[in-house]
Amino acid sequence: MRVLLCLVSWVLLCCCWIAQAEIFTSIGQMTDLLYTEKELVRSLREYIKAEESKLAEVRSWARKLDDLTRISTSDPEGYLAHPVNAYKLMKRLNTEWSQLESLVLQNPSDGFISNMTVHRQYFPDAEDETGAAKALMRLQDTYHLDSEDFSKGRLPGMHSNAMLTVDDCFDMGKTAYNDGDYYHGVLWMQQSLKQLDAGEEAVVSKAAILDYLSYSVYQMGDLPRAIELTRRLVAIEPSHQRAGGNLRYFEKLLLKEQKEERQEEEQTNQPASEEPIQLGTYVRPRDHLPEREIYEALCRGEGVRMTEARRSRLFCHYQDGSRNPRLLLKPMKEEDEWDSPHIVRYLEALSDYEIEKIKEMAKPRLARATVRDPKTGVLTTANYRVSKSAWLEEEDGPVIARVNQRIQDITGLTVDTAELLQVANYGVGGQYEPHFDFSRRPFDSNLKVDGNRLATFLNYMSDVEAGGATVFPDFGAVIQPKKGTAVFWYNLFKSGEGDYRTRHAACPVLVGSKWVSNKWIHERGQEFLRPCGLTEVD
Repeated sequence: MRVLLCLVSWVLLCCCWIAQAEIFTSIGQMTDLLYTEKELVRSLREYIKAEESKLAEVRSWARKLDDLTRISTSDPEGYLAHPVNAYKLMKRLNTEWSQLESLVLQNPSDGFISNMTVHRQYFPDAEDETGAAKALMRLQDTYHLDSEDFSKGRLPGMHSNAMLTVDDCFDMGKTAYNDGDYYHGVLWMQQSLKQLDAGEEAVVSKAAILDYLSYSVYQMGDLPRAIELTRRLVAIEPSHQRAGGNLRYFEKLLLKEQKEERQEEEQTNQPASEEPIQLGTYVRPRDHLPEREIYEALCRGEGVRMTEARRSRLFCHYQDGSRNPRLLLKPMKEEDEWDSPHIVRYLEALSDYEIEKIKEMAKPRLARATVRDPKTGVLTTANYRVSKSAWLEEEDGPVIARVNQRIQDITGLTVDTAELLQVANYGVGGQYEPHFDFSRRPFDSNLKVDGNRLATFLNYMSDVEAGGATVFPDFGAVIQPKKGTAVFWYNLFKSGEGDYRTRHAACPVLVGSKWVSNKWIHERGQEFLRPCGLTEVD
C-alpha cells in the first residue's frame, strides 16, 4: 500500500512539475511559494511537538522501569518471592513492554511527510534554481554589481538582510561552471573563498572551492594565477585526484608561453597578480547581442541622449481622441517621452481596480513567454525573454472590454484586428532583450490576415523599485515604469515599412515585481484611420 501511495505521489509530482516549470520567471507566482513555506514551517513545528511529546513519554517509561529493575535485580529471588511482584513481571513483559514497543514504533513524522507530499507539487525544480542563479548573474552584469555587494545584500538604493553564505556563493559558481560560464564561475568561487577565509562556517571545503576556482581561472587565460591557486590546493590536499596533474600541465603551458614570448622579445617572468579577483579583473566574453553594452548602459541610466534641445520639443497635452465622445468630459493626460520616433505616455490609463482585476484573471494562466524562432518560425522560449505571460480576451470580463475600448479611443485606431491583451509578469532578473515588435518575416500566418504590428500600446501595472525600464538603444531613450500609465509608439512608417529605430528592450528587474500588459495593433482596418504617406519614411 505504501509503495502504491508513493507511486501515485510521484506521478502527481511529475505532472505538477511540468505545469509549474520555471517559477522563477514570475514574481506573481513565486509569492505563493512563501505561503507554502509558511504552512510547511507550521507543519514542521507540529511534528517537533509530537516528537517531543513522544520522547517525554518514553523517558517517563525509562525512569519508571529503571527504578523498578534496580530494586528487582538487587535481590531477584527475594523480589519474586512476593506473588504480586511475580504477577506484575509477567504483566509487564507481556503487556506493558508491548505498549512501549508500539509507542516507540509510532511515527509522528507521517503527518509532516504527508503535508510535504501535498505541497511538493508547487515546489520549484532544478531548472528554477539554475534559472534564478543565472538571473542574479544577469543582474550582476547589467548593473555592474560586485559579487560581494550581492552576497551582503547591498543593492543600489537599498540594503537588506538577504545575504548569501559561503555555500550559496559556491553553488552560484558551480552553476556557472557547469554551464561553461567560467567568467561568472571565477567571480562567485572567489567570493565563496573570500568569505570562507574570513572565518564563515560552511559545508563546502576550501579544497573544493580552489579546485573549481583554479580551473575556471585557467579557462579565463590567467595561467600564473591558475598555478598559484592550484599550488594552494595541493598544499591543503596533497592527494587530490586532479590537482597534481593540473599543476604540472599548467606549469608546462606557462613555460611554453614564456619561451614563445622570449623568442619574440626578451621578457621577464610574470608572477601571478596579487590583486584579488573582482568585477573587471577579466573581460566578460561577448555574446549574440551586438548592442549589449549600449543596452546595459541605458538600463543603468547611462548614455541617455536626452538633450536640452530635444527636451524643449516635448510637451504635455490633453488628448480627447479627436473629440471622441468618451474622452470629451475626461480627456487623457498625454506627455511626450521622445520626439522622433514619437513616443507618448498617458497618465491614469488604468485604475488600481482594473489593474488588480487584470492581474487576478492573468495569474492562473501565466506561462513562460515565448518568441518566434527566426529560423523555423516556431514559437519557443528563449533566455533573452525571461517572463511569464497570459492572453486575455473580452469574454474574460468587462474590464478587458473596457481597456480595449479605451485603447481604441486614445489611439484613434481600431482594435478589431489587434492581438489579445497580453499580460506579463517579470520574475527574478526578468527581462526582454532588444527586439522589434514588428515582424520582418512576411510569411507569418497572422500577418497574412491582419498585417504587421503597426503600433504598440504598453500599460505599466506596477511600480518597480529598481531596474525594469523600457529602453531604446538606437536613439538612447529610457522610459521608467510607472503604475497606471501607458506608453504608445508606432512600429511602422505610414508606408508599412518597419521603423528599425523602435528596437527596444525591457531591462532586468533588479528589485521589485514588474507587471505590464500590452496591445499590439495590426495594420488591417487602419487604411483610412492612418493613411499611407507619400514616401517610404513618412
